[in-house]
Amino acid sequence: MDKRHFKITVSGRVQGVFYRASAKEMADELQVKGFVRNEPNGDVYIEAEAAEEIVYKFIKWCNTGPSRARIDHIEVITGELIGFTSFEIRR
Repeated sequence: MDKRHFKITVSGRVQGVFYRASAKEMADELQVKGFVRNEPNGDVYIEAEAAEEIVYKFIKWCNTGPSRARIDHIEVITGELIGFTSFEIRR
């Protein structure tokens, strides 16, 4: 299984709606490694690593997010593998 690394920026109503906590729940469920954090401009930024088909499921979830979120735009960029060992919420 080839692991992939993606940098994901989610824009819209994504802060104050439990997006980070929900992203961690989904990442843990799918065994995605990396982190999620709020950005000063109101976006949510995620770095995610997993087998390709798993990380694509996670990205699909990111397009919807938790029920109170409204996703206006999502940007996904391929990155270099870092070797994360867990998924964490960063401040």
